[in-house]
Amino acid sequence: MADVASRSTSRTGNEPSTAELVQRATEQVSRLVRDELALARAELTRKGKHAGIGIGLFGGGGVMALFGAGAMVATVILALALVLPAWAAALIVSVALFLLAGIFALVGKQQVSRAVPPVPEATVRSVRADVDTVTAAVRDGRRG
Repeated sequence: MADVASRSTSRTGNEPSTAELVQRATEQVSRLVRDELALARAELTRKGKHAGIGIGLFGGGGVMALFGAGAMVATVILALALVLPAWAAALIVSVALFLLAGIFALVGKQQVSRAVPPVPEATVRSVRADVDTVTAAVRDGRRG
């Protein structure tokens, strides 16, 4: 680089020319952008690995919770079987679980209906208002 700097100097002989300075700045900006992208890629890779492990552990916790819920259902059935026939206890718990599942499904359906259509309506209105304002300003500017 010292050779390049010494070859492309200005008329005074001491300082690089403007073209050389622009070329150096362009090269440095390009290198900086590449380095920043490499750093971002490495950081996202590291975070992605942690997220993957966390999601796996979260899923494992969910499976264990499901097993725990199954054991709790069995416990409720066995407890009811102390005062009722076993088939009646199982039937009561099954009906209660199906009722609970139906309630969850209805509430979930209501929540999904609130989200449809998945268009950010307030943002669309705001953007339309902005476009209308700009269009009006351009029309007024042409008239004036």
